[in-house]
Amino acid sequence: MKRKLISSGSTFEAQIGYSRAVVQGDWVFVSGTTGYNYETMSISSDILEQTEQCLLNIKQTLEEADASLTDIVRITYILPNADDFEECWPILKKYLGHIKPAATMFSAGLADDKMKIEIQVTALKS
Repeated sequence: MKRKLISSGSTFEAQIGYSRAVVQGDWVFVSGTTGYNYETMSISSDILEQTEQCLLNIKQTLEEADASLTDIVRITYILPNADDFEECWPILKKYLGHIKPAATMFSAGLADDKMKIEIQVTALKS
């Protein structure tokens, strides 16, 4: 099975030593993705904007892996403040409401205090 590593160009990947995604056969494993806009290396202070940017970053990564959001089978949400999760639901429904992947949310500290949400996905290319 051929293995492909995908990078977003984030400095975190080089500093920590990981890939944005690993493609193994028809499986795509996307690392925890935050709301950074990698073109500007900036992050909004708004959790809704961060949530949308997370999903746009994931979409771009999946496309590079010859997959799409509709291929997502599992998703994990990580938020420093669990009370913020419900506020994100409209954005999540916009992108994932018709896909309905298996999902888990938990609260934990993230690498930078600016980060309000991190999303990790597993996709199976159709």
